[in-house]
Amino acid sequence: MGNCCSDVAGGHASVGTTAGDLRNQADTANDAVDYFLRSRGHRGLFSQIELSFSASGLRDRDVLSKSDPMLVLYTKGKNGALEELGRTEVVLNSLDPTWITKHTLIYHFEVVQVLVFRVYDVDTQFHNVDVKMLKLEEQQFLGEATCALSEIITRFDQSLTLDLHRDDFITSTHSQNYGKLLVHCEESLSSKTAIEMIFRCSDLEYRDLFSRSDPFLLLSKVVEGGMQIPICKTEVIKNDLNPMWKPVFLNIQQVGGKDSPLIIECYNFNSNGKHDLMGKVKRSLLELEKIHSSGQGEKLFLPNKVLNSQLFVDKFTESVQYTFLDYVAGGFELNFMVAVDFTASNGNPRLPDSLHYLDPSGRQNAYQRAIVEVGEVIQFYDSDKRFPAWGFGARPIDGPVSHCFNLNGSSHYCEVEGIQGIMTAYTSALLNVSLAGPTLFGPVISNAALIASHSVANGGRKYFVLLIITDGVVTDLQETKDALVKASDLPLSILIVGVGGADFKEMEVLDADKGEPLESSSGRVASRDIVQFVPYRDVQSGEISVVQALLAELPTQFLTYMRSRNIQPSL
Repeated sequence: MGNCCSDVAGGHASVGTTAGDLRNQADTANDAVDYFLRSRGHRGLFSQIELSFSASGLRDRDVLSKSDPMLVLYTKGKNGALEELGRTEVVLNSLDPTWITKHTLIYHFEVVQVLVFRVYDVDTQFHNVDVKMLKLEEQQFLGEATCALSEIITRFDQSLTLDLHRDDFITSTHSQNYGKLLVHCEESLSSKTAIEMIFRCSDLEYRDLFSRSDPFLLLSKVVEGGMQIPICKTEVIKNDLNPMWKPVFLNIQQVGGKDSPLIIECYNFNSNGKHDLMGKVKRSLLELEKIHSSGQGEKLFLPNKVLNSQLFVDKFTESVQYTFLDYVAGGFELNFMVAVDFTASNGNPRLPDSLHYLDPSGRQNAYQRAIVEVGEVIQFYDSDKRFPAWGFGARPIDGPVSHCFNLNGSSHYCEVEGIQGIMTAYTSALLNVSLAGPTLFGPVISNAALIASHSVANGGRKYFVLLIITDGVVTDLQETKDALVKASDLPLSILIVGVGGADFKEMEVLDADKGEPLESSSGRVASRDIVQFVPYRDVQSGEISVVQALLAELPTQFLTYMRSRNIQPSL
């Protein structure tokens, strides 16, 4: 998966094609920059993939010859509505067609992309008509199949065979065979070709009255109509008019091509999010490569003014890197874990104003929604779908308050079967524990880290994702920091959802995007950022779901771990 990031965590890290977190702006450098990016339409990680199709054993709908099949591809929205994405050519006289037409689409990790495939037999009278003009209701329907895009890309060979069916025959007493559809996906090479660059500027102009400026760079591509789409930013460098930034990485697909224009803008950071433009240049990757080769600087400009300030490209290298999809296809898995807050501040679960209230109508509470929404995305990347599930901050019927108990009630094992298993265990736990406190994260994080460390010791090809859902501010803040710093060396990311109306500002210190890197009580700094924190109320009514907000950084955190340890997929 394409990304633009440095491997340096924390508030002054370069950050790539993630939306960062989607909370309200705070008074820290990266958050204000992220807010600035989002206000200009910047969104999450993506990768361009190509789908190809073949079928076998199709039903013969023609009298004097075999069927003439065409495939139509749709995407299904959350409301069930279908949107047509494309059509293949018509293959004449074949029940085992291999279509030449491919379809290219953008894969988004943080979204469940449901695809629907429908196969039609095109009548002879329409063979000379452009397939885009064909009226599907005038063609013979041969069958359809449905899957999530994630189901295809998580296969070792990135190929998935689906049974074709027809809804009008589902109630038939006889088993009907309508053939099989093979869907294969391949990631675009442009998504894998990475450009590493180191930028520096000289002689920037003062923009602050009492100190030097705090510059950062914003890189944008130019699309049709001249609109600028941000694709990358550097870290903010404090009090420096001759800054050199940490390396940034772009892939060709992000930019559109080596000859596509890029706008590189230098801003002076302001904590209120209103950053001052200090100058800009417009150059393609090819031109930036020439600037690097020449060793000369490129003068920045403002409208109607050429400045003395210059932009230098101190490093420009091109390479093909392993992407997130390469690791997934190579057998690496994401293993989902969940931990639920059962402290008394959630309110009596039997009352409607409780955050744990189980509505008889079936309407899910915030805990249930977070489990389902995050779990539905990650479950495709976990082959056995056995998920560790814990609770914390409650008193089991026969014991003292526990800050990490198995949600399924077992004293021997913590795993449950599938997302439904988590939901069932959660409901059962509400009936069998007494809500207590305080809110401690340390024991749960340590348990997750222990599982991750055992996997590493045994040569496991797994990366672990712990979802913590809580209604309050963590009580053991330093112990939590210590556990997170220790866990930063492991294949583990931690997603924290804050539910309810509490003031979660103190929680933001755990998310290194929001400030300085985490530091343990012994003075050790986290080796990388592994936490993403989102208050549910800030995203539940917006266009971006809590899932997108939580998962936006996960592929980058995964790649940072793999690349920093030179772990390569088996392809």
